[in-house]
Amino acid sequence: MIDDTITAIATALGEAGISIIRISGPEAINVLDGIFRSKKGISIKEYPQRKMVYGHIFDKERNKVLDEVLVVYMKAPYTYTKEDIVEINCHGGIVPTRNILHLVLKNGVRMAEPGEFTKRAFLNGRIDLAQAEAVMDLISAKTDKGFDVALSQLEGNLSKNVKKLREIILETLAHLHVSIDYTEEDIQEITYSQLLSNMETIKDEIERLLKTSETGKIIREGLNTVIIGKPNVGKSSLLNALLRESRAIVTDVPGTTRDVIEEYLSIKGIPLKIVDTAGIRDTEDLVEKIGVERSKEFFNRGDLIILVLDASEDLTKEDMEIIEHIKHRKAIVLLNKTDLPQRVDEKKLEGLLPNQRVIKISILEEKGLDEIEDEIVNMVYGGNIKSRDSSFITNVRHKSSLEKALKSISDGIEAANQNLPYDLIEVDIKDCYDFLGEITGDTVDDDIVDKIFSNFCLGK
Repeated sequence: MIDDTITAIATALGEAGISIIRISGPEAINVLDGIFRSKKGISIKEYPQRKMVYGHIFDKERNKVLDEVLVVYMKAPYTYTKEDIVEINCHGGIVPTRNILHLVLKNGVRMAEPGEFTKRAFLNGRIDLAQAEAVMDLISAKTDKGFDVALSQLEGNLSKNVKKLREIILETLAHLHVSIDYTEEDIQEITYSQLLSNMETIKDEIERLLKTSETGKIIREGLNTVIIGKPNVGKSSLLNALLRESRAIVTDVPGTTRDVIEEYLSIKGIPLKIVDTAGIRDTEDLVEKIGVERSKEFFNRGDLIILVLDASEDLTKEDMEIIEHIKHRKAIVLLNKTDLPQRVDEKKLEGLLPNQRVIKISILEEKGLDEIEDEIVNMVYGGNIKSRDSSFITNVRHKSSLEKALKSISDGIEAANQNLPYDLIEVDIKDCYDFLGEITGDTVDDDIVDKIFSNFCLGK
C-alpha cells in the first residue's frame, strides 16, 4: 500500500492557534487542488512548491467554505516521506480540523496508521530504523539531555557507528571468503592473527556502546529515585528542596506523610521520577501502616535509593534495619540536620555502608543540595562518560541486538583462538553482521518494523 495517499492530523487535537492536516502520497497535490481555493483564484498547481498560499478550504458538495487556511505543497523526493506532501494550516480547534480531515478522506485519501509518515520515510530510504525510532524519543524527551541524545540519533550518529562496524565486518568476511573459496589461487590469505585483530576491534566497539546502555536508559526513561528513612528525618523537606517548591506537607509530627508522593524533576539534564515515601517504622495506625507497606514496595522497585538519617540522633533500630536493606543497592546516604549537634558516628556508618556515599546536609540551612545533585550525576554517568557525549544506547531493542552481536563475535574469537576452520568462524562473524543490521533496519523482520511504528503517534 506504499503507493496510496495517506492523511492525518499532525498537531495535537484541541484548542490552539493552528492545526495542521498532513497529506502524503502521489495524489496529494490533486486532492488539495480539488478542495482549495486561493485568494487569487489560481490553482495551487500554478504556485511554486514550498510557497505558503493563502485561501479557503471549500466543500463543493455542500457549497460551503470550511475554513480560512494557509497551504503548502512540497514535491518529492525532498520531503519527510520522500513523497509529495501537502500541509493544510487551519484554525486550531476540533471543529475546523475535523471538518477538513473528513473532506480530505472523502476525496479518496486513506487515514494514516500510527507512525506511517515516518515509516514511509524509512521504507523510502530517507532515514534508517534507528533514526526513525529517535523521532519518537525526540517527541517524548523529558529533559534537554534526553532531547540532545535523541537528536544525535536522529542525525545518524549511532547509525554511523553501527555502519562503520559493519564495514569492518564486511571487509573481514570478504577476506575470509577469498581464503575459503580460492585456496588454489595465488592470493594472500588472511591469517588467524589478522582475523583476531579485526574481531577484537569489533568486540571492543560493541562493548563500548553497551556500556552506555544503562545511562542511556535513564536519560530516555528517567531514574526511579526513592527517598526513604524513618519518620521526621527530613524526607519531605528534601523533596521540597529538590523541587524548589512546597509539594509535601512538612511538620514536626512523625508520620505526617502517610502515602507515597511522586514528582518529576530534572537534575542537570537527568530526568528523575522521585518518590517521597512514608516513614518506615512499626505503627498501630492503620492508614500509616498501609503507607509504610507501599514505601517498601517502591523501595524494591527503585533504581536509586536516597536514605535520609537524622545526624542529631544516634542510629536507632529502625535506621539499622533500613541500612541493612540498602547495602547492596545503588544508594546515597544523607546525614540531615547537621545544623544541630551531631550524634551519629560517621565512621561506624561508613563501615556499615562502605559502598555508599555519605553526604552531610542541612535542609533547613539549604546546605549540601548541590553536592547531592552532583553525586546523582556522577552515579548516572558512572564517572566514565562525559555529559556532553551523545553516543548513548537508549533503546532496549538496540541493546538486545548489540548483546547478540557481542555473543557472536566472542564465539568467533574463541573459534579463531582454537584455529578452527575459517568456514566455522565465518558463520559467527556473519551472525554479528546481521545482528548489527537489526539496529539500522538492514536485516530486520517486517513484523518488528510494524511493531515499532505502531507505537508512534498518529500524525508522525
